[in-house]
Amino acid sequence: MKSLKQTDYRLAIKSALFGVAVGDALGVPVEFMSREALRQNPVTDMRGYGSYYQPAGTWSDDSSLTFCLADALTHDFNISRVASNCMKWVIENFWTARGEVFDIGSGTSEAIRRLTDGVEPEQAGGTAETNNGNGSLMRILPLVFYLLDKPIEERFRITKQVSSITHGHIRSVIACFYYLELARIILLQKDKVKAYNDWQKTVADFDLSKLVPETEITKFDRLLKGDISTLTEKEIKSSGYVLYTLEAAVWCFLTTNSYEECVLKAVNLGGDTDTTAAVAGGLAGLCYGYNNIPERWLSQLARREDIEDLAARLAAKGISTIDI
Repeated sequence: MKSLKQTDYRLAIKSALFGVAVGDALGVPVEFMSREALRQNPVTDMRGYGSYYQPAGTWSDDSSLTFCLADALTHDFNISRVASNCMKWVIENFWTARGEVFDIGSGTSEAIRRLTDGVEPEQAGGTAETNNGNGSLMRILPLVFYLLDKPIEERFRITKQVSSITHGHIRSVIACFYYLELARIILLQKDKVKAYNDWQKTVADFDLSKLVPETEITKFDRLLKGDISTLTEKEIKSSGYVLYTLEAAVWCFLTTNSYEECVLKAVNLGGDTDTTAAVAGGLAGLCYGYNNIPERWLSQLARREDIEDLAARLAAKGISTIDI
């Protein structure tokens, strides 16, 4: 594995967490708006109110659950702790932007209800084909730092555990795994085009068909067997379906050249604006770094100091447990 300096590792965590949160906050006020409506009035800066009547800089469940996972990872990895933090978010408003849960997906809500009823974390997420919303993909990015030095088989196994807390269908698991593999390569080398090419080779070399049905793997062919950056905007969908979210996020990342350009492109696709921008923003944050995220957006972000503290705590835990 390519070595990382401690300063690079700390900054990468900060870049990832803020990359998710800023993208999320940009998308919150226009969630559910159509692409056509946003063409008439595109998002160009941080807005307030809109879909949920929240002040500018307010992030949603995407970031809340990302921070719940990151917070759990500041301790030794324990799937029950991750699940407990998800429950605390709903029950105690843990890691909410402004003290209330105002956005929660149906699949996540049902899974957390099952958790509170005593179902084991790895059994809580829905496993029907209809349970393939983007609710585990949107929160999975902090796991890349825990998995960084682990063998790929173990990376898949642990990703499956963490996704299954809310989304247990194998398609959601694969989406999370592929996303984390791309994030890992970006973290280690930064160059996005090379990262994309190396990612395609890495996941092809890892014969996932030994573990999951081939029919599920082929659903990701647009990402892994072609060059998704060559597709037109019309060919990219931005609903809450996990596969479409992953495709849209990677497409936005590959077809732009800065953090700002990437997340604005994601938001203006319409539909599930906050999640598309959060997932794309995580990749862009890792690639371009915290200092590329506009200060005018960071200055408006809810709980900025708390997120900085969380990033520092996660970095301290990682530095003490892995060889970088």
